[in-house]
Amino acid sequence: MSDVIDFDLPEDCDRKVMSLFEYWRSIHPDSGLPARRDFDPLDLSPACWPNICLIDVTKDPLRFRMRLVGTEIVRFKKRDETGQWLDDLNPDLENCALYEMLRTCALGGTPGYGKNFAELEEGTALKIERICLPLASDGSNVDMLLLLTNYHDNRKGRRMRSL
Repeated sequence: MSDVIDFDLPEDCDRKVMSLFEYWRSIHPDSGLPARRDFDPLDLSPACWPNICLIDVTKDPLRFRMRLVGTEIVRFKKRDETGQWLDDLNPDLENCALYEMLRTCALGGTPGYGKNFAELEEGTALKIERICLPLASDGSNVDMLLLLTNYHDNRKGRRMRSL
């Protein structure tokens, strides 16, 4: 497992992304990974809350289930995906950039970061920025992911297609 010290965010990343990463680093033990029980949303900036997802990880086969979906994500998608499996929501999931980030984070225990575009219903694209952080109940086997998705769009109330 790679050392978290080896992971840095770009200087131009969004403040919510940086805030979540700094908080995750603050709960990171000297060895191993933090667990869900270490994560207290009340210790995190409230500005991050609407953009956060907690995702359960199962292996054999590798699957991801949305445990908690923030209100900003629900607002953009116009649906609450809490309790849903990502591969049920998107049968082509393995060909999405999001899947590669989740897979790498879940199997390698390393943070992931990326900027991408999400297609809006009307055929335009919305810039998104994400950070994915591993959590492990036993300190080594990732069983949950902490994901923050930030939408960079001035147009409010637009509906997104599922990623």
